[in-house]
Amino acid sequence: MLTTGERLPMKAPGVFLLVSCLLPGLSRGAAPSKHSDFAVMGTAKILCSAIFVSGRDLDEALGASGSLFLTPRDYRLLLSQRAEAIEVNREASEVRVTLAGYTGIARYHGDQGCVILPPGFNKVFFKPVKLTTILPDAMSQDWPMGDRQPAGPPSPVNATKLQEVVDAAFESRSLTAAFLVVHKGRIIAEQYAQGAHKDMQLESWSMGKSLTATLTGLLVNEGRFRLHDPAPVALWRKDPEDPRSRIRVSDLLRMSSGLRFSHAAQPEWEWGRSIPDHLYIYTGAIDAFHFSITRPPEFPPNTVGRYRNSDPLTLGFLIRQAVEEQGENYLAWPQKALFDSIGIRKQVLEPDPYGNFLLSGYDYGTARNWARLGVLYLQDGVWNGRRLLPEGWVSFVSAPAPGWKEAVYGGQFWVNGGKLWRSLPAETFHMAGAGGQYVIIVPRHNLVVVRMGHTQGDRFAEESLNQALDKLIKALPGAS
Repeated sequence: MLTTGERLPMKAPGVFLLVSCLLPGLSRGAAPSKHSDFAVMGTAKILCSAIFVSGRDLDEALGASGSLFLTPRDYRLLLSQRAEAIEVNREASEVRVTLAGYTGIARYHGDQGCVILPPGFNKVFFKPVKLTTILPDAMSQDWPMGDRQPAGPPSPVNATKLQEVVDAAFESRSLTAAFLVVHKGRIIAEQYAQGAHKDMQLESWSMGKSLTATLTGLLVNEGRFRLHDPAPVALWRKDPEDPRSRIRVSDLLRMSSGLRFSHAAQPEWEWGRSIPDHLYIYTGAIDAFHFSITRPPEFPPNTVGRYRNSDPLTLGFLIRQAVEEQGENYLAWPQKALFDSIGIRKQVLEPDPYGNFLLSGYDYGTARNWARLGVLYLQDGVWNGRRLLPEGWVSFVSAPAPGWKEAVYGGQFWVNGGKLWRSLPAETFHMAGAGGQYVIIVPRHNLVVVRMGHTQGDRFAEESLNQALDKLIKALPGAS
């Protein structure tokens, strides 16, 4: 077995610059502004989270993760003006980025991570909550409830072959930060690089969509609403003729609501502003839930599958509504309802300035945390004999959604119908996020694989992980 928690030396960032659409930002109800302003705001948020949530060095974070919201030109400009453009105020727990006449400020709010301050305001519009876990020290409990490795026979997987798997995952250009393999419930490989370690809360991006599905599943299991019921959004039910009143919870999970929510893949003339809605919600400092549920219909529900942030954010609205109707504190509820149950002592879920979790992308967790979530799905939603997710939930989220043209998406999880993972069976499903964040669940082989990395290595991440998976499957006893 590979020694768990071993680190590799930090490598210099790759030379690839991720080109992303610039993001706009508005306070709720304000008129659109030039998008460059909000690309800077997004960059302040990324750096704030890297420093105050992950504990990364500014220069390392800027080089490996700082380009996501900037054009290559603006990113080069930021690097050249780094000393004047970026101010880290540790006393105020905030990062200020000023570039090309624009300034963005993001402030750290403890267990809620970093939040962009709306233009013209020096505060957010929610009360931060200090989170606590009921769990004892992680080294006092065996994995997966804790971090102590359980006693037992060694893994049947050859150690030399496992090392070859790990080496492939850490191909230098991919900027892999964490790689972990759970086989038959036990960690058989774990390694870190880029300054990461097992307790680092790493950028996870859209893997938070699968976490949204999990939180939704908890509420369905409690009977708060049913999977195929119309989504309980009062705004949509005011008018019986409103087509949105027919959108079901299941349609939102399948990214098939039909809401008009523009995306970078659409022609610019369809966006309605300088950048698409799909990205607008990240740096606009808006009420993202309100924005999402007020979008007009474009397609009948469950007929067109498209990757749009409107759907997980609307699910987030349903979650908040249900939790607050029960008299629970929304910001504290995920720790109490889910994380304490499966051995996660800390997971950072970042909200917008109105206190809505932006789990379409603003979430931070350790590789072990994400592995625990993968194991929950591998175990059909049951943990230590207790059913957390409804019967049939895992089958639903891992089945191809009927509205999608290709069999690549399920219910806030991706599926392997298109053979993204060439060595893995079609029934494999996975979480995915920008920068090469993956949790891959392979029921046939009783396997969970976690890979986490940084933006600058994104275009090399998929192939390096495929190389690692090719070797891993060959190394498993009895696997073909």
